[in-house]
Amino acid sequence: MIASFIDPLVSTVCEPDVGFMRTKPSPDPSLIPKSRHVLLIANPKSRNGSKGAEAEQALRDAGLSVQPIAAGSRHDVVALIRANAGHIDAVIAAGGDGTVNAVAEGLLETGLPLGILPLGTANDLARTLAIPTDLNAAARVIAAGHETRIDLGTVNGHPFFNVASIGLSADLAHALTPQRKRRFGRFAYALTGFQILLTARPFRALIATQSAVTRVKTMQIAVGNGRYYGGGMAVESGATITDGKLDLYSLELGGVWKLLFLARSFRNGAHGLWQEVRTEKCVTFEVRTRLPRAVNTDGDLTTFTPARFEIRPKAVRVFVP
Repeated sequence: MIASFIDPLVSTVCEPDVGFMRTKPSPDPSLIPKSRHVLLIANPKSRNGSKGAEAEQALRDAGLSVQPIAAGSRHDVVALIRANAGHIDAVIAAGGDGTVNAVAEGLLETGLPLGILPLGTANDLARTLAIPTDLNAAARVIAAGHETRIDLGTVNGHPFFNVASIGLSADLAHALTPQRKRRFGRFAYALTGFQILLTARPFRALIATQSAVTRVKTMQIAVGNGRYYGGGMAVESGATITDGKLDLYSLELGGVWKLLFLARSFRNGAHGLWQEVRTEKCVTFEVRTRLPRAVNTDGDLTTFTPARFEIRPKAVRVFVP
């Protein structure tokens, strides 16, 4: 139960969804020739990071030529993509949502397509795109070469595919160690989240959209670009990663205990129906707080308030079923 409301707090919400499964692939999708060369970026620290060799073999079995590298810092990953751009046809991220997020800047710079081999704890972007968790099946999706373009969110220039948030989820991201995630998997969110809730306190913020400025007292402000986050929570009941919009929610509860009643709503994205949850669809907005507060993007703390959120429609090419 705790997991069902803690995970949602690690993200945001986006506007009506037409459902990714109804998104049509590129008008003229082509198959990647067997000789195509891909750059495989694996995160050895992800929950299933030890499967890096299996990921490489799965791609080779699918008929692709593979250049594997271990993921380092975000700066290093971008530099590697940039350095190899003239010799590769795609970038493959083998890991969780953090690994996928780490390659985003390199994809924007080079225009290379993204392939995903889900090896993380939550794998929410893969879930949004209906990419199978089986390595061989995911590798075949990449080899088939069917592409679509998806939106990318940014906060203070930092990219995010799923959600960016301030408050409870940022506190959770700070406390959730790689060791705990590797040991307990998705249950690590619940265990760490329970500890966070024991000391959680609301904070005051100013939310500025294109049409209004609102002062709130909130436990969490989250902004979603994709459909899923936090291990399968729906950002919003109709959210999609191809709608060109961001979805905001502000969790304005009188007490943390009320999250128990909201838990089921977060699972299907219906939390916006509750009086205590403020929601808004937007293209850009800002959040300001009296003191700087950390911002969590796809599971990592990358910037602080004041935070400006923006959408980059159809910014990234990605291989999908």
